[in-house]
Amino acid sequence: MIRFFANANYDFIKWRNWAYGITAAIMLVGLGFLATRGLNYSIEFTGGTLMQVETKTVVPTGKIRQALDDVGLHGAEIQSFGSETSYVIRARITAEGATTEAGTQAVATVVRRALDASVGAGQYSVVRTEEVRPKVGKELQGKAFLAIILSFFVTLVYLAARFEWRFGLAAVLATAHDVLATIAFISVMHLEVSLIVVGAVLTVVGYSLNDTIIIFDRVRENLHKYRRQNLYEILNLSINETLPRSVLTHGTTIATTLALLLLAGEVIRPFAWVMTFGIFTGTFSSIYIAAPILLLIEKRWPGEDARGARALGARAPTVPTGPSAPAVPKPPAPTPPRVPVR
Repeated sequence: MIRFFANANYDFIKWRNWAYGITAAIMLVGLGFLATRGLNYSIEFTGGTLMQVETKTVVPTGKIRQALDDVGLHGAEIQSFGSETSYVIRARITAEGATTEAGTQAVATVVRRALDASVGAGQYSVVRTEEVRPKVGKELQGKAFLAIILSFFVTLVYLAARFEWRFGLAAVLATAHDVLATIAFISVMHLEVSLIVVGAVLTVVGYSLNDTIIIFDRVRENLHKYRRQNLYEILNLSINETLPRSVLTHGTTIATTLALLLLAGEVIRPFAWVMTFGIFTGTFSSIYIAAPILLLIEKRWPGEDARGARALGARAPTVPTGPSAPAVPKPPAPTPPRVPVR
């Protein structure tokens, strides 16, 4: 079985200050775009027109999208629906009185004109035309925000019960960093925020929490196994032990999202962008945000099992680095066989 970084022993925590600086610079740029340009919401949140169209022959969605751009309906969503000759077109209302029936009919007229030019008059039929009201989208947006808040609370309670409240607080702060960074990335890339993108953000939350909990679970095991080591060394050891799992899991996941990014259509591409960035920032935060925050919390509020004595003091201990370096020293007493990386 292929096992990358099987004997890894890198001093990740040593570079935490550089990581703080890099992530702070990226966050400032993203928040600047977010404050000045905001988010580009789709018609689920702003209101728009939905049309289902049946054509007599198969027409590439790119051809229909180009025709809609030519008549001024930029950013329209076009999806195959049911069969190869059935399409759903979602276009944002640009006419006066955006949520009125007159506005919907105005956009429908423009869509028909674009279809006449791209498909041909008489070569298609409009099955239905509906108005999409922004109220439903705003309700879903509020529920998505509530879902993120509830996930933070449940995570804090779960980790406080399974580990300690210090672990839960560090995990929640790292995940909050990932959510904020992902939203800033969406603003910088000017991606259209649809329900698919909201689903991607919620997926990033779960992915980031899962990765952090796996590292923290190994930290908990090593705290009981190596009682003579300080927390600085325990964190480095735990990250290095879970590194092979992280490389394989994150590598295969990113390969999938990159395939979607390069090969999928316009509708799914924002989802692929958000997931690719979310996997990267989730991995980064688990190592350089969650673990250092746990170290800071332990220094400020040490645990009841003398863990304060294990916290990093004024000088960081010397930890050998490099894949060929010896592992972190273990106590002289024999230890049970190491549990395989999960």
